[in-house]
Amino acid sequence: MLRMLEAQAPAKQTATDTINTLCSRLASATLLEDRRAAILGLRSFAKEYPASVASGSLRGLIAALTKDAEDLDTIKVVLETLLMLFNPDENSPEASEDISLWLADEFTQRQDNITLLLDLLEATDFYSRRYALKLLKAISELRPERTQECILSAPLGIPRLVAALDDPRDAVRDVALDLLIDLTQSSTELQKIVAFQNAFEKIFNLVDGDGSIRQGSIVTQDCLTLTANLIQYNPSNQLAFRESGCVPKLAALLTNGVEVPRPTNPEEEVWESPHKEKNLFGLLAVLRMFLVKGSMGTAANQDAFHKHGILQHALELSFDHTVSVPVRSQALYVCADAIRGNARLQEIFAQTQVAISDYEHSNQPNGEKMQTGISQVHVIEALLHLILGASSVQMFDARFAACECLKAYFYNHDQTGRHFLNHAVNVHLAGEEDAANVVTTLVRGPQSFQTVDPYRLWFAAVITFHLLFENPDAKSLLMGVVEGDAESGEEVVTCIQEMSSNLISSLQNGEDERVILGYLMVLCGWLFEDPDAVNDFLGEGASIQTLVTTAARTTTDKPVIRGLCAVLLGIIYEFSTKDSPIPRRELQPVLLNSLGREKYLDAITQLRTHPFVREFEVMPQGGAAAFGGNLPDVFFDSTFVDFLKDNFSRLSRAIDRDPGIEIQQNPQGVDRDLVDTIRGQLDEKSKALESAESKMLSMERQLNEEQANHRKDLDTTTTEINRIKNVNEALQRNHEADVAQREAAHSAALQRLEEHQRQQLGSLNAQLQQKQREAAGQAASFKQQHDREIAQLRRERAELEDRSKKTESSLQARCTQAEGALEEAKKQWAELQANFSKMQAELTAAQKTSSSFEERSKKAESSLESTTKQLKEVELNFSRTRADLSAAQGTVASLEETVRRKTAQVDELTRKVEQLEKAAEATKTELRDVKAQSQKHENAARSTDFALREAQDQLKEAQEKVKEAQEKAQDTQQKLKKVQDELAEKEEARASAQGELDDMLMVLSDLEEKRAKDKKRLKELGEEVSDGEDEDEDEDEEEDEEDEEE
Repeated sequence: MLRMLEAQAPAKQTATDTINTLCSRLASATLLEDRRAAILGLRSFAKEYPASVASGSLRGLIAALTKDAEDLDTIKVVLETLLMLFNPDENSPEASEDISLWLADEFTQRQDNITLLLDLLEATDFYSRRYALKLLKAISELRPERTQECILSAPLGIPRLVAALDDPRDAVRDVALDLLIDLTQSSTELQKIVAFQNAFEKIFNLVDGDGSIRQGSIVTQDCLTLTANLIQYNPSNQLAFRESGCVPKLAALLTNGVEVPRPTNPEEEVWESPHKEKNLFGLLAVLRMFLVKGSMGTAANQDAFHKHGILQHALELSFDHTVSVPVRSQALYVCADAIRGNARLQEIFAQTQVAISDYEHSNQPNGEKMQTGISQVHVIEALLHLILGASSVQMFDARFAACECLKAYFYNHDQTGRHFLNHAVNVHLAGEEDAANVVTTLVRGPQSFQTVDPYRLWFAAVITFHLLFENPDAKSLLMGVVEGDAESGEEVVTCIQEMSSNLISSLQNGEDERVILGYLMVLCGWLFEDPDAVNDFLGEGASIQTLVTTAARTTTDKPVIRGLCAVLLGIIYEFSTKDSPIPRRELQPVLLNSLGREKYLDAITQLRTHPFVREFEVMPQGGAAAFGGNLPDVFFDSTFVDFLKDNFSRLSRAIDRDPGIEIQQNPQGVDRDLVDTIRGQLDEKSKALESAESKMLSMERQLNEEQANHRKDLDTTTTEINRIKNVNEALQRNHEADVAQREAAHSAALQRLEEHQRQQLGSLNAQLQQKQREAAGQAASFKQQHDREIAQLRRERAELEDRSKKTESSLQARCTQAEGALEEAKKQWAELQANFSKMQAELTAAQKTSSSFEERSKKAESSLESTTKQLKEVELNFSRTRADLSAAQGTVASLEETVRRKTAQVDELTRKVEQLEKAAEATKTELRDVKAQSQKHENAARSTDFALREAQDQLKEAQEKVKEAQEKAQDTQQKLKKVQDELAEKEEARASAQGELDDMLMVLSDLEEKRAKDKKRLKELGEEVSDGEDEDEDEDEEEDEEDEEE
């Protein structure tokens, strides 16, 4: 039984079938509730079946953003579904990156789709704004360039995104911040537009609201990241930043990170965010982006930073021991970038003092600490003690940054470099114990320090290299440093010989590579293009053999040292002369025989291809923490690497140069006046170039402002046009829909009214015709009956007259007979009297005859009297019958008048119905006129806004006309109701007429009864009129029937 039930059960629906059904329902649904239900169903499948849902419903979901834009619940569900499609379940069998890419392409290939999402930002709804921003971010991550183009092309696209930063809800604001960070990473155009939307002001407001640097969260870091994107490599935005007064705000942020606030209550502790170090590091990184070497706005930024105290705050932060090493290093980099190439600031920088612990500038040998408090020292001294003092590996980044700060101090400023070197030489020659002296450090060598710190010598060598590189005066000054007193019989050793001796001993003793490379860098930079220095170096010939031996090694161990030794040998040979301690003709065979050309070139080639040289620009210079406490892989200085790369080819050819050919040097040196003149001209040109760059930046900024304003006006105009167009289209749609709805409603109402009118008119006509027929029939029948009755009455009258005449003639005849009989009796009486005597005997008989005759005469007289009375009664009845006939004729006339009046009313109603039909036709004509006026309104609205307002007025007039038409229709209905009331009145009148007819019939019946009584009375009188009358009545009836048949 169960198996039978299972076999009869319907097949289970799969997820794919359900998704297809929901997609079909979404595409075909016309009601909002049906679409929302379909989208809710699709949302439940979006995570697990993203491919099926996306392929069948993506365009329907995008279309729903337009159709159902006013329904927030539906928009929320649509956006949630789209976000699920971009981020499906990882365990889903359909999960693939291709789906997200396809979705992103679907959105970015049509500008309208991105514009739809941007339009959602105009809404105040939380979910609409947040989900739209998240969707834009997901699309931007997959298709960044196309998304940027779409947002740039969208009207008011960037302003809407920037305006989202003012949203009071953190969730919306944070997503907007992340999206702007993604969009502004690579697009300069976007950076400019965002900056001109008052973005900097909004960013600083966000940072202040988040707690600033000291108490800020990750939101502060995102704000700093967005600021970095906007100003990095963008001089126009930097100029806008400066001119909008944002530099003081940067200084305030740095002050917030440097100063320690004092709580109002001593027992309270000042809370600091765990993100403080990151916030401070990010702020310093942003500051460095304003100070890029060689950028057009760098000089102006340097002056602005110094003016608002940023340089001083950065110096204070650099020597704050409560701050982590990365932050201190970044602060030192900011100081270096803030003064590099700016002569005025370089000079001011040297006079600045900072507060440091006493042990950091202690003159104790070997860096012994003697912590006695905080002292104010000049920044150069503090930097030297930080660089050359004993410190742990973890301080390498700070030392490296301090070295960069010193290099920036005398960058392109010979006076500061000369002053620094002169001070170092004087201190060294004075014999003062100062561990923070680069000359002393290099001359003493690594053996003079108990602690193993290879970077102490390396940093000293780098600083010295920068002081000597391409600076003949500095080289001459340092060559004057000698060790030993010749007058006392001591051996005099020059500075170059001391350094070369330390180099050789380091090579022989296997010192750290960094120490050896440091000496090699100094000597290469010193000996290059300086024959005097080369001759000084060749004064110790043993050094050449050690260098050759090191360069000749074929092992792969320490290829950098081997190659750099070959470079130094090449420099020595290149700039040696025939007068050198080892002449060129003797030096070349040493190089060719002991080293060999192939090994020389191989050593230089290996150095050139070594990652430390070839990939120097991409290798991190610092970050000791990343090496787990070991020394970092920092071996070269950037300037020295550039020097190597510029001269590799020259040094490779040097060994092949003929010993007889020397590099010609000007024995008289360079004319200082000429150099000063050239430098003055160069300064003037530089100032003119800076002025031109400043003007160019200002003009570029003005151009950008004009472009931004033009773009903003264009966007505003486009938005306004689109808004007007949308309003026009909405008005048109609404108007068309309203007109169509009203036309449909009016048409339906008119049809219903016409149908109702037709039905009522038909019914009324039918009733009227029926009533007319009935009334006509009743009137005809009544008239016929009345005519028959009148004819009958006339016949009766005639019969009565005839009867009266007959009775009168009969009575007259009887009277005549009676008179004749009387005369005959008189004659007889006369005869009897004459013959009385004759007829004595017959007297008794005559008397009897006379008495009987008298009796008969009396009887005749009494009969005559009764006949006269009867005649009078007949005349009275006849007069009564005549009065009743007159009354009946008046009633018939009144009935005819009522019929005529009702007929006139029916005609009036017919005319009213015709008028109503004409009014309906006029209403249709007015509706057609309204539609024509609406069409004119629509055409006028497309052209100008003025026409739109006129069209709106016309629309109002049309609506009023429609309203009037509706009122007319209502009047028509009221009139129809009146017609119905009048028909009811007519029905009542007909009923009244019917009652009157009934009364007439009753009157006629009464007349019939009276006539019957009259017949009866005449019969009682013994008259024979009844039979004749009956015959006459029969004849009259037969005549009436014949008349009716005719």
